[in-house]
Amino acid sequence: MAKKVKYHFNPISLTYELIHIRFWDRLKKMLGFITSGMVFSAVAVTVMFYFFPSPREKGLKREIEQYKLQYEILNDRMNRVQRVIADLEQRDDNIYRQIFESEPIPSSIRKAGIGGVDRYEALEGYNNSEVLIETTRKLDQITGQLYVQSKSFDELFKLAKSKDELLRSMPAIQPISKKDLKFIGSFFGYRIHPIYKVKKFHEGLDFVASIGARVYATGDGVVTHAARNIADGYGNKIIINHGFGYQTVYAHLSGFKVREGQKVKRGDLIGLVGNTGLSSGPHLHYEVLRNNVQVNPVFYFFSDMEPQKFLELVEQSPNYNKDE
Repeated sequence: MAKKVKYHFNPISLTYELIHIRFWDRLKKMLGFITSGMVFSAVAVTVMFYFFPSPREKGLKREIEQYKLQYEILNDRMNRVQRVIADLEQRDDNIYRQIFESEPIPSSIRKAGIGGVDRYEALEGYNNSEVLIETTRKLDQITGQLYVQSKSFDELFKLAKSKDELLRSMPAIQPISKKDLKFIGSFFGYRIHPIYKVKKFHEGLDFVASIGARVYATGDGVVTHAARNIADGYGNKIIINHGFGYQTVYAHLSGFKVREGQKVKRGDLIGLVGNTGLSSGPHLHYEVLRNNVQVNPVFYFFSDMEPQKFLELVEQSPNYNKDE
């Protein structure tokens, strides 16, 4: 193959002159091409690396997203477990131990940690150390709370065996069955009175139900009152003395199924829902008294209510409302 010869036009002599390319000029040109190629290749590799993940990287990203979702699900479940535990602790301290006249468990014991300050050292130094440590700490707290609550229930069980009569007498169920109950119209606490339209303290719960719905005794006891009352606005009213300082009131009834002096058992039919007295609609007004003082009936529904439902009622009961 013939070697290429290059010429250039000389405008002064008006002739073409042979171009002589030196070796170093050729070398520089070749190095320039090589350098440009290397720079282009480096840029191309960088773009591919950062903007176009490899199949392995895509797989790892999918795994990370799955782990994140699983962590969120686990964290939500742990939060729900903690809410149930908090409900059990509240019942334990404010109801069960009050009933059995036992001292509440100190918060320092219920919230006590597990292990020492170096317990989570092995989890440090990773990309997700904070998440791992927080999750482990929360699990440890749940484990500790469950252990304390388990021991508390063991103690309460022993106390309960020695106080069987007290347990039968306590107002521990709802006075209206779940199938007859439409909703709770007013909770224990301040509200706008449906008749007088002023803010007054409501001393019980209003169970909204149809006229004629059955009303049951919430604990063993003796009927001390079963008559129509005009002065207090309660209409047809029943009072049961359960002993041990407990009484229950059932008001606005349409009829009686018991008489004064009659002994009743928990779950016995005692009356029918009505709309008598100062009432804006058919419902049962129900009160629990401990040592002649009205207390929140919600805290005594522990025999026939799920923990989550109980917690919802407790959260609603202090609310200011004006529904009847």
